Amino acid sequence: MKIRLTAAVALTALLGLTACGGDSAESDGPVTLRMTTWSANEAHLKLFNEIAAEYTAANPDVAGITFDPIPFENYTTTLTTQIAGGNPPDLAWVLENSAPDFVSSGALVPLTDTLKNTEGYAYDELAPAATKLWQADGELYAYPFSTSPFGVFVNTDLLSAADTESPAELIAAGRWSWQNALAAASTVQAKTGKAGLVVRDFDYKGWDFLSTVWTGWGAQAWSEDGKTCGFNSPEMVEAMTALHRGIFVDKALPGPGTTADFFAGEAGMTITQISRASLLTDQKFDWDLVPLPAGPKGEYAVIGQGGMGVLKQGRNAETAADFLAYLTNPTNSAKLAQFFPPPRTSLLTAETLAKTNPLLSPEQLQQVVIDGIADGVVKPSHTGQAELNQAVRAGLDPLWQPNADVRGVLDGVCSSINPLLAK
Repeated sequence: MKIRLTAAVALTALLGLTACGGDSAESDGPVTLRMTTWSANEAHLKLFNEIAAEYTAANPDVAGITFDPIPFENYTTTLTTQIAGGNPPDLAWVLENSAPDFVSSGALVPLTDTLKNTEGYAYDELAPAATKLWQADGELYAYPFSTSPFGVFVNTDLLSAADTESPAELIAAGRWSWQNALAAASTVQAKTGKAGLVVRDFDYKGWDFLSTVWTGWGAQAWSEDGKTCGFNSPEMVEAMTALHRGIFVDKALPGPGTTADFFAGEAGMTITQISRASLLTDQKFDWDLVPLPAGPKGEYAVIGQGGMGVLKQGRNAETAADFLAYLTNPTNSAKLAQFFPPPRTSLLTAETLAKTNPLLSPEQLQQVVIDGIADGVVKPSHTGQAELNQAVRAGLDPLWQPNADVRGVLDGVCSSINPLLAK
């Protein structure tokens, strides 16, 4: 544990050092830009490369632009290791949970003037709620290219085979709740042998993805000011008790060490974002997309964000910022909206999003994406997130046992992270 925490602490320290180093000089002659991403999806990369080719054709001083996918589960660690090793990318995607550290450290190039001064950029279209996490003192440090609410993808064939009501039927009857969602998931597992519900990217490691569940109980990882632990609140205890029962008693969710890929037909439902819809292009089962189930506190939405930033330590920061302005202009934002809900208010209509999201209906886009962006809360983020992330993950490990003392485990999480929140 000590080694893991030491590595986590290094994120904040490392980013602080990059800020002290100052801007790197622009390379002489034609340059090649590199952007790290956490997506290796062929459809995503095809679109990025098409936009990059258009940019390089109009900018002969840029010899090429490469996109460097890094596995999601260790994305931030790998990115900061590249920076520490003197091989920083020119541009990088930044996870929402790392945003406070990247923004506050000064590791990113300020973007406001570049974007505002780019002809036709329409900077005023960027929704303040979407840019808030990526700003400090009125300056924008990363463009929130994806402001994506979580929804529930449904394998309607599996639910039909299990002879249980579908989420669409439950929604129509006003009964789409966590209680009924878990009951349906349990029935799918019992009658088909397939997984009932998968919280994608959680895998008993990415604990912050569970905010897509516990927010329905009104629970929070920590208070709005970031100073008070929320893991042992009554709301969180109730939410985690329901989740624990769903895993170990009702078998509604696959247990630790068990994997199930919804997009391979191995689960009845999965919680994830619309960028995953491209994985359904060649699927042979019928599917649906619906909002998260209502919790005891009513309907709610949770948003994951991704930002695009320019690294100060990159060799070509000025050119990289210019490319970012091109990549995120109104025309290209409309293209990116096929996978990543944009922060531009002009594009956030069901009609507009439907043009680039042929797999999703206008109703699905309205209910899950547009309404979710309007009402949703962003996944947990905090300065020192890497250290907090390791502490919470380790603190929750005892919860993933059949006979766990839920309240006792959550008290232990707060004991572990209170000193970190107080920093």
